[in-house]
Amino acid sequence: MNLQNAVIVITGASSGIGAATARAAAQAGAQVVLLARRKARIDALAATLPAALAIACDVTQTDHIQQAVQQTLRHFGRIDVLINNAGQGLYAGIDAIAAADFRALLELNLIAPLMMMQAVIPPMRQQGGGSIINISSGATLGIYPGSAAYTSTKAALNMISGVARLELASAGICVSTFYPFMTATEFYQAVQSGQHQATQQETESAAVMHSPEQAAAVILQLIISGAAQSDGVPEAWGGSYREAPDATGKAGK
Repeated sequence: MNLQNAVIVITGASSGIGAATARAAAQAGAQVVLLARRKARIDALAATLPAALAIACDVTQTDHIQQAVQQTLRHFGRIDVLINNAGQGLYAGIDAIAAADFRALLELNLIAPLMMMQAVIPPMRQQGGGSIINISSGATLGIYPGSAAYTSTKAALNMISGVARLELASAGICVSTFYPFMTATEFYQAVQSGQHQATQQETESAAVMHSPEQAAAVILQLIISGAAQSDGVPEAWGGSYREAPDATGKAGK
């Protein structure tokens, strides 16, 4: 897909990968729609971008989703790309996962992306195609203690993405999955539970974390290519991402 003038809806656009992707997409000539609960944050971001639309939206609420999609269609007349980026983490051992916390995580990480997809599929069908990018997690490529609740929601999203790609191909709708590496965002400060473990991982991983801009670059390439999936996980960690060489010829960030 050509990014020039494409209408791209991004959930969780108030910070991190969502905000970085919005900036990169706008720079590439796209028209971006910023969805997030923090209206002041997306308003401020929209003010720095050409042709950007900021809409307050809690993606766990069906009426919010429908209103956001209808407002986008009234404003731009179409939706070319949906990037399901909104999500949250949770750190807890199997015997310590609280049912209420897990249900909330499922609502945001799994059910909300599905509802967003269901909301944009009809207009995409009508216009003859589109692209949906579901943001998963590189953590689903391995098995780590304390990650069961979070990675299980993302692993389920992987399967939904794969089936949706198969089902929607005939309508010209391309569904892709992106597996980001550990990224320097607010993710670790906003976990559903397990703040101590999240902070510890953030501290221990600071030296190898990617920037949100690195993730955004891969996401845009995924939109353009229409590939089934892509990842930002370095080869040394089990992924396919190759760091660009620095001035010395060594892989760097």
